[in-house]
Amino acid sequence: MKVLIDNGHGENTPGKRSPDGRLREWAYSREIADMVVVGLRKLGIDAERIVKEDTDVPLSERCRRANAIYKEAGKKAILVSIHCNAGNGSSWMSAKGWSVFVSNNASSNSKKLADCLGQVAECIPVPVRKQMPGREYWEQNLAICRDTNCPAVLTENFFQDNKEDVEYLLSREGKDAVAQIHIEGIVKYLGL
Repeated sequence: MKVLIDNGHGENTPGKRSPDGRLREWAYSREIADMVVVGLRKLGIDAERIVKEDTDVPLSERCRRANAIYKEAGKKAILVSIHCNAGNGSSWMSAKGWSVFVSNNASSNSKKLADCLGQVAECIPVPVRKQMPGREYWEQNLAICRDTNCPAVLTENFFQDNKEDVEYLLSREGKDAVAQIHIEGIVKYLGL
C-alpha cells in the first residue's frame, strides 16, 4: 500500500497564516508532511509527498498526481491531505481543535481512514471537533477528497487563528502530536 501525503497550499496562497504571521500554513503543513513521511518510512511503509513545490499547486493537478500514482500502484494507495483550519484567518477567533474530513461521496475506506485518524487523536488526547456525536469525521465537498480515486481524507490540524492552538502547533509537543496522529492513524488503517 502506498501512502500519499498532500501538504496543503503554497507560499504564494493569500492568507493562510496566523493573524500575527508566526504560523504559515504552507510551511507548517510541509514540515508535518515530511515528519509523517519519515515516520511511515521508518516503519517500512511506502510513503511520499505528492507536492514537492513550495508554490501552490492547483487542486486539479494534485488530484491528477494522486490518481496517476494510485493507478501505477495497482489501485493500492491512500491519500491524506494535511492543513490547518481557520475561522476567518485575519483576526484571532475562539474556534479550536483537530478535525478530519471526507468528501460527500466518500467511500467506506475513506470513512474508515478518517475514523482511524480520529480515534488516534482522541487517544493522544487532543480536542477533536466532530460534525455530530459518534462520528469521527466531517463530510464536505472538498475537491482533494472528491476528485481522487483512492481513499482520501483531509485533516484540519487545529486553528491557525486561535492563539492557544497556534502556540500548541508551533511547540515541539504539538508538532510531534500532529505527526503522531497521522502516522498512528495510517498504521491503524493499514492494520499493522
